[in-house]
Amino acid sequence: MQFLRRVGLILLWLAVPFFAFVAANKNDPYLVPLRGGGNIALVVASLLIVIVLLWRGRWRSLAGKLLVMLWCLPPLLMSTAHLKFELRKRDVLAASATEARQLGPHFMVGYSSFPEVARLAEQGLIGGVYVTRHNIRGRTIETLRAELAALQDKRRAAGLPPLVVAADQEGGIVGHLAPPLTKVPALATLTGLAPDEQQARAEEFGRIHGRELADLGVNLNLAPVLDLKPPQRRNRLDFHTLIGQRAIATDPVVVSTIASAYVRGLEETGVGATLKHFPGIGRVRTDTHHFSASLNTPVKELETTDWLPFREVLSHSRSALMVGHVTLTAVDPDRAASHSKQVVQGIIRDKWGYQGMVMTDDLVMGAIYQNNVCKAVVEAINAGVDLLLVAYDGAQFYRVFACALEGSRQGRLDAAMLHASAARLERGFPTARARASSAAISVARRN
Repeated sequence: MQFLRRVGLILLWLAVPFFAFVAANKNDPYLVPLRGGGNIALVVASLLIVIVLLWRGRWRSLAGKLLVMLWCLPPLLMSTAHLKFELRKRDVLAASATEARQLGPHFMVGYSSFPEVARLAEQGLIGGVYVTRHNIRGRTIETLRAELAALQDKRRAAGLPPLVVAADQEGGIVGHLAPPLTKVPALATLTGLAPDEQQARAEEFGRIHGRELADLGVNLNLAPVLDLKPPQRRNRLDFHTLIGQRAIATDPVVVSTIASAYVRGLEETGVGATLKHFPGIGRVRTDTHHFSASLNTPVKELETTDWLPFREVLSHSRSALMVGHVTLTAVDPDRAASHSKQVVQGIIRDKWGYQGMVMTDDLVMGAIYQNNVCKAVVEAINAGVDLLLVAYDGAQFYRVFACALEGSRQGRLDAAMLHASAARLERGFPTARARASSAAISVARRN
C-alpha cells in the first residue's frame, strides 16, 4: 500500500506540468478536442486532486504544500487564458463600423456556433464562411441549408454584400460534406482515360459538385488541386496534406486538361473554383499543417512544370487562387508565399497579370500559427491577398482579426492594397456570384 501511495504521488508530480500546460494553452488549435467538456473535466480533476491532497494531510509538509499549490495552477491558468480570449473577442466585436467594413470583407471563417457567426456576419466583421464536416455532424443537410440562407438574409438586412460561402469538395479523400452530398471519385482516377473521356467525366464531376453545393447555398468550392503528384515515396512528416492521394497527375498537361474541364462543370452551376496550392506542394516534403516548409526549385523550372496548370486554368476561368504556406526560397526566402508580396504581387499580379481573387490557405495551420501570426496577417494584406482563411478552428478568428485591427490602428496596413483588394472582391468572383446565388436562394424560399 505504501508503495502504491508513493507511485501515486510521483504520478501527481509528473502530471501537474502537463495539466498546467494544457490549461494555459486551452485556446490553442491543437487542443480543440478538449474544448468545452474537456476543459471542464480538467478543472474538476484539478480541484478534486487538491481536495484529496488536503484531506490526506499533505498540507503539513513543505513538499505537500508545494504540490497542492501546483495543482491549484491549472484552474487559475485556464481562467487567465479564458479571460485573455474574452478580452480579445470583446475588442474585436467593439470594432467601429468603419474598421469592420474595411477589414471584414477580407476574412473567411469556419464556425461551430451559428449565433456567434451570425453576429460576425451582421457586424460586417467577416466576408465569408467555410462549412465542413462538423457543420453537418448530427444534423440534416436541410438544417445547414436553412442556416446559410439565414446568414445571407441577415447580411441583406444589414445592408452588407452577400457572404462568400465555401466548402472543400475535391473528390476522393477530401469531400468534407460527403455524405450526405455525393461522394465523387478523385480526379486522379480519370488519368487512364482517353483525353475526350477525361474531359467529359471531369466536367460531370464538376457539375455534380456544383449542383449540390449551389443547392446548399455554397458559392465557392476549394477545389481543384493543381499540385503535381509527387514521386511515389512515403513522407514520414506528411500527416494531413497527403498530396500524393489528392493530386491529379505528374504531367502538367494532363492536370491542366482534367482541371479545366472540372472547373467548367463547376462554373456552369454558378459555383466558383479555387485552384490550390500555389506555388505547389508536390515537391515539398514537410506538412504545412504542422511545420514550416520550403520549395527550393528554381523559378524557371517551376514555370515549365508545376505552374503550367495554374496559368492555364486561370487564363480561361474565373477561378480564385489559393496560396499555400510554402516558402518559395528563390523569390522570398524570408516568408511563406501566402504572405509574400514578392510572390503575390510580384508573380501572380504583375508577371501573370491575374487580377482575380487570391486567398490564403488556412491560417490556423502550424506553418503560420506556430510562428508570428500577426506579422503574417499584416504582410498578407499588404501583399494583396484578398481573403484570409481561418478554417479549422474558427475561434482563432478573434486573434487573427485582432492582428489586422492592431495593424490598421498603428498605420501598418497598406491602404492602396486594401482598396485594390476591395475592388477585386466587388467587381469579380465571388461577390457577384454570391449576390446572384443569394438572390436565387431567397426567391426559392419565398416560393
